[in-house]
Amino acid sequence: MNTENSEVKDEGPDRWVRRRTAADVEECVHILAEVHTRDGYPVNWPDRPGDWLSHGPLLDSWVAGLDDRLAGHVSLSRGGEGDLAPALWSERNGTPREATAVLSRLFVAPRARGHRIGALLIDRATEEARRHGLHPVLDVVASDTAAAALYERLGWERMATVEQRWGERQTVSVHCYAAPAR
Repeated sequence: MNTENSEVKDEGPDRWVRRRTAADVEECVHILAEVHTRDGYPVNWPDRPGDWLSHGPLLDSWVAGLDDRLAGHVSLSRGGEGDLAPALWSERNGTPREATAVLSRLFVAPRARGHRIGALLIDRATEEARRHGLHPVLDVVASDTAAAALYERLGWERMATVEQRWGERQTVSVHCYAAPAR
């Protein structure tokens, strides 16, 4: 049995996490649209949401489920141009920026909230980053107070809050987090 593709169970048979497949992307886009409508994440809806989930400097992506239905998503990637947390972590710890992995594209279906789906996804991505010798970091829009509260409950450290320009007419406050030390 290939354990890298097996499901991770936590506290019962109703919740699971596994690697995302190409066949999952369409359902993930539907869930993301629900999240965007309800919570405003992502702040700017991508022109091609399937590509937004699947492209870039990805290391891997996972989906979570509740019972037999997809319920959430997370990705792990190398830091990109707009990611602030990798630089903050590397400056603070005297390590190269390449020693980090960025947790991103985390969302949970509104119907599945309250079942620890977000925590399961974060744990899986964090575990994978550490398996590669990388320290997990992330950026989150400051207005997403529920996400910030989740990271803080899980012991993530807020390194800074910075203003970031997203194009000519948009500036957002972004919290930069680092995973707790092992």
